[in-house]
Amino acid sequence: MKVLAVEDSKEIGSSIRGFLVREGYICELAYSFYEAREKLALFTYDCILLDIMLPDGSGLELLKFIKTEKIQSGILIISAKDALDDKIDGLDAGADDYITKPFHLPELHARLRAIYRRKKLAGNNIITFNEITLNTDTLEATVNDVLLDITRKEFDLLLYLVINKNRVLSRQSIATHLWGDYTDNLANFDFVYQHIKNLRKKISAANGADYIDTVYGLGYKFNSSKV
Repeated sequence: MKVLAVEDSKEIGSSIRGFLVREGYICELAYSFYEAREKLALFTYDCILLDIMLPDGSGLELLKFIKTEKIQSGILIISAKDALDDKIDGLDAGADDYITKPFHLPELHARLRAIYRRKKLAGNNIITFNEITLNTDTLEATVNDVLLDITRKEFDLLLYLVINKNRVLSRQSIATHLWGDYTDNLANFDFVYQHIKNLRKKISAANGADYIDTVYGLGYKFNSSKV
């Protein structure tokens, strides 16, 4: 999962990022309205943690921007303890859930996972396509009931390909989704090719079909029409 945490407190933002990174997620930080809006215009995220109180604007205004621009990220509002109106306004404006300060990081994690399941995985933690099964709770992937020996990045890559099947995904979009926005400035994305190569080899070793097409000059596509 790739998360943008919009939080004016650098201490809280750093704690959130540290926790989510330890859980294996990509987490980018924005400390202001305009920094967040710039990131949202340039990059895509699975979920957005959105603090209502920002130093240069309102999180609710940023939420309106997200909806106007048809950004499909899940949204978790972070509100002050007694700010009932903010919670109601945020949910009415299209947020998926809210959490109240102060909060426990494991609860934040649980709410993010629930939003991700609803938004991206149709509410399921088990994703199945033909002989491939992915368990997003245990981070296990099986092909023809054979458990694959794959890394966390390879699991995330396979999940990203499966839930975006039949869409061409550029090497850059794969890189930023799995490694973070800093990859936007890299000269090449050869490391994406290497991960794709390793994933193909491991699926083939379990007698799985090679669904991953190379779209030359563009990137890769998980082709669901292959048998």
